[in-house]
Amino acid sequence: MNALSKEYLLLFNTLTDTAQRLEQLRQKLLLSQQMAEAMFILQENADEPAASA
Repeated sequence: MNALSKEYLLLFNTLTDTAQRLEQLRQKLLLSQQMAEAMFILQENADEPAASA
């Protein structure tokens, strides 16, 4: 079996690291979106007049 070249290993490791970072950023963006939506809904509910019984 031939050993992998240094260039291939560098590229592979860089791509792997980048893919992991992108996934972390994607998760952070999704969490931020969910938090923003929740804040918006809470604010809308707070702005609605209370229903009288």
